Amino acid sequence: MATKQLEKRKKNQAGSARPARGAKITKSAAPYHHGALHEALLQAAETILERDGLPGLTLRAAAREAGVSHAAPTHHFGDMTGLLSELAAAGFRKFGAALREAAAAKTSAADRMDAMGEAYVAFARNHPSMFLLMFRSERLDVERPALRDAMDEAFELLMRGVSDRRGVQMQPASLGILAEIVRAWSMVHGFAMLMIDHRLEPVLQVLPAGTNEHDLLHAMLTRQK
Repeated sequence: MATKQLEKRKKNQAGSARPARGAKITKSAAPYHHGALHEALLQAAETILERDGLPGLTLRAAAREAGVSHAAPTHHFGDMTGLLSELAAAGFRKFGAALREAAAAKTSAADRMDAMGEAYVAFARNHPSMFLLMFRSERLDVERPALRDAMDEAFELLMRGVSDRRGVQMQPASLGILAEIVRAWSMVHGFAMLMIDHRLEPVLQVLPAGTNEHDLLHAMLTRQK
């Protein structure tokens, strides 16, 4: 008798362990792989930056956007400066890729340089918040390896473009090459900043019919040849 009661009790316990009919079985979300979480947080931060601007980007906001614990960004980036620096590094990598792609579509050195200038401004137009973050060093740790490498790579593209157009070796850079690099950089960067700040509006309003800011930039670039 005791044996039958014990077997009955085991069956009841096994039955109670099964979910009730109609009950939903939920699965916990698979955790991010360490590297994937790093990238997911950066993607979340970029989404917030483009959507809400820099004031809306915080460590907690990035964690919330990525759907992870609020401590995750601190673990991966240390603090807000770390997050912004890594985000700016990602921006510089995309920026450099855009310059390379634009230059690759041209055959002459002069046209490649002009194409990079136009790509420079296009990036600022399409990603204004990212562009401003990238060039506001007071919010960044420019000695962070990822950011420093991405910045150096972008600057090297500009140096190579100028040296190719002049038909000279990039290294060692002469005063003339450096002066031309800074002149070209100042022109396109200044144009981009004026555009972002809407300071070009008075000029754009008096452009000849059928022209726009792209035509204005192109005229500036070709005038330098």
